[in-house]
Amino acid sequence: MSDRSEESGGREATAPEPGPSDGPAEGEGFLRVTEIFHSIQGESTWAGAPCTFVRLTGCPLRCVWCDTEYSFHGGTRMTLREILGRVRELACPLVEITGGEPLIHRSAFTLAHQLVEEGYTVLVETSGSEDVAPLDPRVHKIMDLKCPGSGEVGRNRWENLEHLTNRDEVKFVLSHREDYEWARNTLRDRGLDERVRRGSLQAILFSPVWGELEWEKLAEWILEDRLPVRFQPQLHKLIWGPDRTGV
Repeated sequence: MSDRSEESGGREATAPEPGPSDGPAEGEGFLRVTEIFHSIQGESTWAGAPCTFVRLTGCPLRCVWCDTEYSFHGGTRMTLREILGRVRELACPLVEITGGEPLIHRSAFTLAHQLVEEGYTVLVETSGSEDVAPLDPRVHKIMDLKCPGSGEVGRNRWENLEHLTNRDEVKFVLSHREDYEWARNTLRDRGLDERVRRGSLQAILFSPVWGELEWEKLAEWILEDRLPVRFQPQLHKLIWGPDRTGV
């Protein structure tokens, strides 16, 4: 089972027990997959941990700073059985389903459920434009709230905030001071800061757009406003550079 219950607050990903070759719904359906790879988690409170990534193809958003445009089209059609088999081969207890936007695919919800059932700790990274309510409650949701600088602020699905728990995280990607002020005001107006303090939300992440917003400035703004957020650089880009894929 997943490592962190809503009561425990534990942090370690647990090693899954070997899954059976077949299950009640395993193998039903398919997904279009851009890549499946094993790397170091670069974002969220799980940053630094080895992680298997399942990157699905397709996204209805076009954020101006997007760094995974290669996932918009193409991909390989894979059955859920094939995806689960590849994840088992990589033998990592922490798995993230990402995109693109993974939740535009109905079978992504099935995949997340099957992974959790096999004992993996499962993260789902989503833009916040799609309904997160159908996700297995044991999944850890890493959900964006799109700032004005993304060009997609109108796609925020605000009702998703009602479905976040103390295992989930909200991420703001910031490209300039105006984005920072919007994010600061939003977390206060929506009570996200109080939810973090009460423990009903795992974390708020402030992530600077690579090469646009100076890290030192963002750090100073966070400290000046005493925000209960995490400064979130993209660790994988620090390790391998901003242009390498499959990491």
